[in-house]
Amino acid sequence: MTTHRIRVGIDVGGTFTDAVAVDSATLALVGQVKVPTSHHHEDGVAHGIVTALDKLLTETGHSAKDVSFLAHGTTQATNALLEGDVATVGLIGLGGGAGALFTKRLASLAKTELIPGKHFPLVYAHVADPADRAAVERAVEEVVRAGAEVVVASQPFSVDRPEGEDAVREAAAARGVPMTAAHDITSLYGLQKRTRTAVVNAAILPRMFATADLVDAAITKAGVEAPLMVMRCDGGVMSLDEMRRRPLLTVLSGPAAGVAGALMQERVSEGVFLETGGTSTDISVVRRGKVAVRHATLLGKTSYLSALDVRTVGVGGGSMVRMSGGKVTMVGPRSAHIAGLPYACFAAPGELAGAKLATMRPTPDDADDHVVIDAAGGRYALTMTCAANALGRVPEDDFAHADRETARTALAPLAAALGTDVDGAATAVLDAGTARVREVVDAMISDYRLDKDAVLLVGGGGGAASVTPHLAVATGLEGRLARHHEVISPIGVALALVREQVERIIPGAGQEDILAVRAEAERAVVAQGAAADAVEVEVTVDPQTNTVRAVATGATELRTQDRAHRADDAERLRLAATSLKAPEGEVRELARTNAYTVYGAEKHRRLRGTRHPVRVVDADGVVRLHAPDARIETTTVGAAAHTLATLVDESTAYGDGGVRAPALRLLIGSRIADLSGVLDPQPLLALARTELEGRPADEPVVALVEERS
Repeated sequence: MTTHRIRVGIDVGGTFTDAVAVDSATLALVGQVKVPTSHHHEDGVAHGIVTALDKLLTETGHSAKDVSFLAHGTTQATNALLEGDVATVGLIGLGGGAGALFTKRLASLAKTELIPGKHFPLVYAHVADPADRAAVERAVEEVVRAGAEVVVASQPFSVDRPEGEDAVREAAAARGVPMTAAHDITSLYGLQKRTRTAVVNAAILPRMFATADLVDAAITKAGVEAPLMVMRCDGGVMSLDEMRRRPLLTVLSGPAAGVAGALMQERVSEGVFLETGGTSTDISVVRRGKVAVRHATLLGKTSYLSALDVRTVGVGGGSMVRMSGGKVTMVGPRSAHIAGLPYACFAAPGELAGAKLATMRPTPDDADDHVVIDAAGGRYALTMTCAANALGRVPEDDFAHADRETARTALAPLAAALGTDVDGAATAVLDAGTARVREVVDAMISDYRLDKDAVLLVGGGGGAASVTPHLAVATGLEGRLARHHEVISPIGVALALVREQVERIIPGAGQEDILAVRAEAERAVVAQGAAADAVEVEVTVDPQTNTVRAVATGATELRTQDRAHRADDAERLRLAATSLKAPEGEVRELARTNAYTVYGAEKHRRLRGTRHPVRVVDADGVVRLHAPDARIETTTVGAAAHTLATLVDESTAYGDGGVRAPALRLLIGSRIADLSGVLDPQPLLALARTELEGRPADEPVVALVEERS
């Protein structure tokens, strides 16, 4: 019986619920289980979550008290919107005078199509003066009588003056009706977008409440003392109380779990994560050690929901091959599962005797160009997984591994039809399948301006070996499969950090405004259980939109990696040189702290001068930070104020676009403080002082400075 504490991650999928146990100290995977998702149980998906937890504890020999962290990710909110299974919302617009015209237009949200043939279930009432308590109570009564199960209050400029929406909150609470105030969802201006985001949040609120209460009660009854956390759509986790307030944050959280696993387990700092299932591949980006997020589209329009930027391509391990005119023309989007056929590579060798090529329509609406083989054992689909196994691209311990000779036998009829050998046929299949994936990967590398010298392709999901290895060969980029990639999503849930984002629109924001937003984000993650001395806050100020954004992340416990193995100087140098694509003899050590070593090189470019690319390597030998052209300075906490002021002054650009301070990052202890989102020198230096507060004066600080063009 082990006494190690564990972190538990549970991922609720459409078919199965996966659970993993990760050692709290070493972060090593110690157990994994799979149970059917309990959609039709009286307790819904909550039953499957508890069943998976019980099975996991039994199989790993742990007790409920060994659980130091428990989180789950669920597609429930996303599915509710996709299926149109949402609560009727009572929207109460507030305000009189000329502004009332804009508020009353919010009633048109009822005309929004939720799913084909069904409009968003919404009823509307208006209150001219929210200080009139009787009028507010009548409005709540009116929408409830009309069928509302949850209330939303929205008023122009409520982010500055929330009193009206709070009055509706009081009236709804007195009546026992769940309520969402638009200013609680976002502090950004824009009445229509803010209201639309709040309405969607409210529509899924009752269902999410019910599931949250069932899961919370069940794990408490089981003896788990760790607070239950829930996966967010931006790659972090939040407390159950926060989820009850903003269930919308769980929408689109499915793909976020996988990229969180790549970020935390694989320690990716610059790359593309590809999570491949049987039917599709979700593609997302990690840039400078952060997941890429953007405002999501809800009900056909942009919202104020910050979600992982994930782009989906209809190519997966089970995608069927299509051919015409003696050529492979496409792979997918139809999968063997939809066609009701087994993968040819998983057949017993004797079952493929006499195999002949044929084509079919997987569904009546499909083209008759989907390739199958008819053999002694019946009809089989030729898939991406078959091709990858035929080329030996699937590791032996992989979930999708098949006997290579069987896979080659399965592809032989296709090879004959194409006039090539089996390797050529398998390559043609993988080329066609990864072509569309490559288009999206190339676009995302360009969109986020990733450092192409440092980009890493990481594959996750049960079908990872059918896409990522071949894509790496085709693009010339470094690629690898994540460890335990078939359960990378629940691993991501188990390892995810508490995350909170605070946004404010503040015209002409000064350093006090910026520091206040930063402090609010930091307090929010600490309130949800993050260790105060392990919180990192990234601040971005957008002068075009006057938006100040602070993203805080923190662990619910102080976690340390197993110190049994550490990369020595030679290994770190080798890894840095590989990442820099430079000979080891041309790579120099620029700075060092207890946690990091900084390496650099010179790259001379004709007509464009000399660049100084930099890599920051941690004690494990993982490249944690990339910079294509940077200046490095070492100082101490005590001397940092003067050193940083000089650096910022020397590197600030002045031009027609205004003042642009350099992108500044600080290596302090085990942290990388990213201050690159601030363009104004004075708030930048104020944030730097905040990062250094309370640390010993002689502690080393390394500054990484990138001038902006």
